[in-house]
Amino acid sequence: MMAAAYESGAISLEGVMKRFGDFQAVDNVTLDIKLNEFFTLLGPSGCGKTTLLRMIAGFEMPSGGRILLDGKEISDLLPNQRPVNTVFQNYALFPHMSVAGNIGFGLKMLGRPKGEIRAAVAEMLRLVQLEGRGDSAVTQLSGGQQQRVALARALAPRPKVLLLDEPLSALDLKLRKSMQIELKRLQAETGITFVFVTHDQEEALSMSDRIAVMSHGKVRQVGSPADIYHRPADRFVADFIGETNFIEADAVSIAGGVARVRLPSGVEIPATFPAGVTPSGKVTVVIRPEHAQMVAQAGDGALRGIVGDIIYLGTDTHFHVRLDDGSPFIVRRQNATNGPSEFSPGESVGIRISDNVAQIVMNQP
Repeated sequence: MMAAAYESGAISLEGVMKRFGDFQAVDNVTLDIKLNEFFTLLGPSGCGKTTLLRMIAGFEMPSGGRILLDGKEISDLLPNQRPVNTVFQNYALFPHMSVAGNIGFGLKMLGRPKGEIRAAVAEMLRLVQLEGRGDSAVTQLSGGQQQRVALARALAPRPKVLLLDEPLSALDLKLRKSMQIELKRLQAETGITFVFVTHDQEEALSMSDRIAVMSHGKVRQVGSPADIYHRPADRFVADFIGETNFIEADAVSIAGGVARVRLPSGVEIPATFPAGVTPSGKVTVVIRPEHAQMVAQAGDGALRGIVGDIIYLGTDTHFHVRLDDGSPFIVRRQNATNGPSEFSPGESVGIRISDNVAQIVMNQP
């Protein structure tokens, strides 16, 4: 997706809030979603991401704040008055209509001429790679094909924004991964802003231009997939996105925007830290499993421990180590050969940490 296509804000959320009685579902969210962007709202169940999406769509009204599209406030508009469309988890297709009938339904409701509808349906069938299936009943289609029909129906009126509420959750793993590629292709080909909701971290990382990680109704961090993964803003983000090792350490010094921290083993290593933070005293350091290597001589590592479980996952192997201070640590190693591991459960090992990978994170509530 071309960054040059980002010219202005497609959607702006300014202090948006939503309360259901005493429950604060969305708490003072401010976001700018760019034009032609694949933007993902990511978080665990109950974090407020779907409620936020429903407010953009107009299915829920904000309790406070403003929602703007192309600089114009749409907070009080009904769903059919907003130039956005939504794809739901259950697709919501009309079983009594053909594929073409489903795709053209929205255009028909908008009063578009029959010729325009036929042309748009043909274009959408090409776009979602269902040429020749226009006369088929949707009940005759596979789950992945029904998902494509739902996408085509939502895209046919050419909305400014397409909202997607966990649309891949009902698909099996292989089909889900295939549809992830399809969604990225459709977004790039149409140039429409996609706002995607998911709780699946891998899905968000693989598809998004930017991600907003949410928890308890708040946005914890917004950034590119690489920013979110390699430079998490706080402990929640680091823990939620992928596997993570947390090490309690002591901040020794700061120079040139990099801290020096002392690990429980006594070894000192450099660690970056979030902007606006001055680490001191006891700190929490994040080290991703792929950024550590095991060595047979325990004294050669920055950390020392005993090998526990060894889990073979095909492409890589996870080594679960119990450090000398009792804390767990995972080392992930890519499997370059089919041979057995040279390490065994119960073996004492050292753990080396790659250069410039450790980061201090804040222990946010």
